[in-house]
Amino acid sequence: MTALLQVENLDLYYGDAQALAGVTLEVPQGEIVAIVGANGAGKSSLIRAIAGIEKVRSGKVLFRQADITRLQSHQICNLGIGQVAEGRQVFPSLTVAENLAMGGLLPRARAHAARTLDEVYALFPRLAERRGQLAGTLSGGEQQMLAIGRILRTGARLLLLDEPTEGLAPVIIQQIGKTIRALKQQGFTILLVEQNINFARRLGDTVAVMDNGIVLHAGSMQALAQDEELQHSLLGLAI
Repeated sequence: MTALLQVENLDLYYGDAQALAGVTLEVPQGEIVAIVGANGAGKSSLIRAIAGIEKVRSGKVLFRQADITRLQSHQICNLGIGQVAEGRQVFPSLTVAENLAMGGLLPRARAHAARTLDEVYALFPRLAERRGQLAGTLSGGEQQMLAIGRILRTGARLLLLDEPTEGLAPVIIQQIGKTIRALKQQGFTILLVEQNINFARRLGDTVAVMDNGIVLHAGSMQALAQDEELQHSLLGLAI
């Protein structure tokens, strides 16, 4: 399977504190790769480095075999990489429709703006019903739908989802899981950061386990499920 995204030996520091240490990872075209680990493991730092929000000290990020390591975040987004940040980060004082319009402003998105809006409303009928409602008055699950929908409007084909189930009720988590599966079926490639190991297990084709900024395991979910010592020492959960 061709790798759409390759991360090679990334080192990232916040001041003198090292957040990522030699992180190497591949995300194959059309697959879901789950990154799991405890708080502070470096998962979100990796997502932010890929998206160009954090600048790495060394290493490379390749997208479609092109080096994007030193590009600005807006340039990376315009290449077709979309990040749904932890905590959703919708614009609370704007309506659902206005939030979605923000995603259609990128140069790559403008030619297909009407089509992508229809696709978002088809994927999330709840957003179509609430298009005139202020985003800040939506439920947590609806805000997560809106955050994903806004990224889809950019025309992104690689989605970086950072803790999409955080703070959501179980029934909403199931809906988000169905959405992610549907996106994969539509040809999207997804890098999923999750603390919810059971959610990640159900969705991921492969998994990377991180701890203290290092990838300690990368491979199939089945291999992780068979390694009880790794499960308990890093995740505190059985799979």
